[in-house]
Amino acid sequence: MVVKLDVSGVGMTSQRTRNRLTERLREQGIVNETVLQVMGSTPRHLFVDEALSHRAYEDTALPIGHGQTISQPYIVARMTELLLDGSHPTSVLELGTGSGYQTAILAQLVDQVFTVERISGLLDQAVSRFRKLALHQIRYKYDDGHLGWPEKGLFDAIIVTASPRSIPEALLSQLNIGGRLIIPVGSADDQALTVVHNRPEGLVTEQVEQVRFVPFLGGKS
Repeated sequence: MVVKLDVSGVGMTSQRTRNRLTERLREQGIVNETVLQVMGSTPRHLFVDEALSHRAYEDTALPIGHGQTISQPYIVARMTELLLDGSHPTSVLELGTGSGYQTAILAQLVDQVFTVERISGLLDQAVSRFRKLALHQIRYKYDDGHLGWPEKGLFDAIIVTASPRSIPEALLSQLNIGGRLIIPVGSADDQALTVVHNRPEGLVTEQVEQVRFVPFLGGKS
């Protein structure tokens, strides 16, 4: 399932610019063509400050205020590819809405996305973008992401867009059998993108590659 975005009136960039982004992602090892298609059709410039919109299709992280960043497109594509990987999750929990870009990518690929953000200013901006793009399959919550969203679980997949030093137990308890958790884990200088598979025989953890994310903080602000 791929949901086609309603991009009328959002000032899309040139197709050539977006094609260059998908070609870079392909060169870096992204092989899921559906993920590449969605990355190439999503208006990333809507998810950054207007002053940075000319850099929106560079493969780089950009500041979004409140000490947070929008992840580089490669990381968004890689985490999405790992989340899908031969399965079709219907219910996905995202912790760390941020700009809403990763959320918007997921919402075009799965049936329903539940997203939690601890910074109210970021969540308000993200929700406005979801409405502009008519992404009605997103449910959102202003809360501490360490808690997950237990009343909406269990989830087929959970994705975390900030790095804790260790995996919160609350998240593992909200994962369906057969589901997977995609999460960067470690210190500020040493983080590994990690996949936890919840198999019938137990949890299986796999480290994928080194990454760098902002810390996964608690509380609300």
